[in-house]
Amino acid sequence: MKTLSILLGSVLMLMANLVFAAMVNINTADWQTMADQLSGIGPAKAKAIVQYREADADGFKTKDELLNVSGIGPKTLEAIRDQITLGDTE
Repeated sequence: MKTLSILLGSVLMLMANLVFAAMVNINTADWQTMADQLSGIGPAKAKAIVQYREADADGFKTKDELLNVSGIGPKTLEAIRDQITLGDTE
């Protein structure tokens, strides 16, 4: 029973680490980080996100603003919504 408790605790800790590791700040992350860590975001979409962000000196103010980026539609946004953060503007 003790072994099972230790195993379960270890699994829960790993899962928690995965959740926290998956958060990507779309106002500061480079395209490679986005492509590597966001589901359904490859290099082309990640570069488009960075390009859009750099065109506006204030960056993203809302997660929904990603819909203005070429190649990002409602399904893609919903797939990554819980993986992204805006940093201090959130």
